[in-house]
Amino acid sequence: MSDLVFETRAFNQSELQNFQTIYLNDYPIVYILFNNKKNPTAYIGQTAHANKRLQSHLNDPERKIHEQTILIGHEKFNQSATYNIETNLINYFIADNRYKLQNVSQTTIKRTHNYFQKELYNHHIFRNIWEKLREHNIAQESIEDLQNKDIFKLSPFKELTDEQVEVKKQIIDFCKAKSKQSGQNVLIVEGDSGTGKSVLLSSLFNTLQDFANESSSNLYNTNNYLLVNHSEMLKTYENIAYSLPNLKKKQFEKPTSFINNMDKNNEKADITLVDEAHLLLTKEDSYNNFRYNNHLDEIIKRSHTTIVIFDPKQVLKIKSYWNERLLQEITNQYQADTLKLENQLRMNASPEIVNWINQFTEKKLESIPHENDSFDLKIFDNPELFKQSMYDKNNEYGLSRIVSTFDYEHKKDGATYYVDPNGINMPWNITDENKTWAEEAGTINEVGSIYTVQGFDLNYVGVILGPSISYDEVNDRLIVDADQYQDKGAFQRRKDFSYEENERIKEEIILNSVNVLMKRGIRGLYIYATDPKLRNRLLELKGNDIHE
Repeated sequence: MSDLVFETRAFNQSELQNFQTIYLNDYPIVYILFNNKKNPTAYIGQTAHANKRLQSHLNDPERKIHEQTILIGHEKFNQSATYNIETNLINYFIADNRYKLQNVSQTTIKRTHNYFQKELYNHHIFRNIWEKLREHNIAQESIEDLQNKDIFKLSPFKELTDEQVEVKKQIIDFCKAKSKQSGQNVLIVEGDSGTGKSVLLSSLFNTLQDFANESSSNLYNTNNYLLVNHSEMLKTYENIAYSLPNLKKKQFEKPTSFINNMDKNNEKADITLVDEAHLLLTKEDSYNNFRYNNHLDEIIKRSHTTIVIFDPKQVLKIKSYWNERLLQEITNQYQADTLKLENQLRMNASPEIVNWINQFTEKKLESIPHENDSFDLKIFDNPELFKQSMYDKNNEYGLSRIVSTFDYEHKKDGATYYVDPNGINMPWNITDENKTWAEEAGTINEVGSIYTVQGFDLNYVGVILGPSISYDEVNDRLIVDADQYQDKGAFQRRKDFSYEENERIKEEIILNSVNVLMKRGIRGLYIYATDPKLRNRLLELKGNDIHE
């Protein structure tokens, strides 16, 4: 837009004496302070009093380290717009991962509201600003590429829904109220796949850390941690920590490491947040150096306050088997409160489509709803067309991947193992421990396992239902055959469960994995069933809209 004012100046007294345009002098503006030293830093702000604010920054030792400033104005700017653009810039700078930001969160919780022409500022004007930043070599990647990064989707500065804001406020109030009380304090947050649990947790932890560095807060100097028993998620949180001042990589750990380090150093955490708590172990795992009976119980014992994010429908291993009863056995000891997230945020799908998936993962087959304008649900009969359709969606939108139930041999021995050799015939994922699988361009040519995508968003997900999922023609229901499931580590029997319980949990785990896989896609879900009977039944249930 030609009305955009974009000026780069040295950050010093003489350069900031006066501004040449009224859109910087008399209008709200957005500004960026930055330097390009060995470890480049930046600060992003907005103000209605540009000269006064920038003079204040010049007198602040923390801000004075910057060498340059960018001033961004527009004839249509108002303070709602500049506040919105400031927040967007912080989110995209975090995802671009070039600058260490000095920005801290608003510790007083605010809701980002709608305002006149929000779409204009949020997208059209912001896009113009971002392209200007790329021209000046301040920003590196495109908006589209950054939007597909999990570091962007989990940014602590992302706009929260009213439901998330309310839950966050209740958690912070809980932490403050319990800060001076003795004993262990526990709060459970439950939510189905795609209800924004991890986004909430990322925002919450950043705010708690800002309180921990705020001398006037009763959470000042608290020793806090965020734990997740998922290597891919841990990488994302660590990448976010690089960009923000009050987050440190050492504050993000796996549960076993946290427990062992607390014991080694004879320490106790003040507040511990546990993401994906359904992945916590519920039995000893000496192979992974966990020598107790329950991850959660041991975490609570080593923490003053524990916030637990939990979804029993995402349990994927018998050794980490959870249900409501087992959770209550632990949390009843501490009189834990429970909060719930209920709104589906990931999928642009209708409630009817989400309900169809929920019924499917209970082995019930119902008529498949028609997709809406913002979500595709397609059934494929031809494996080549299925693959080509996923390639096409990846070319169009990016971050579209094929995943499968764990029904084919898959070892970490450097060899290549194939999924459905007589049909799909694609290799399993090759996991790089230092990178997020789905964000690597070449992984469109691989098939992801449940462990590569749990907790992450895709634009389109193509789900292969392998031999463990077949069809009972007599009863018109799914059949789950645990003998076909090749993730043998998931099925290690537990001596504290009966034979019947172990067998029942196997089926539950397989259906949980299908639930997780089918709810990865923001824009669409494509399904290919390897069992011909199931494939034909799904095509019938889809009606005339079939893809051969």
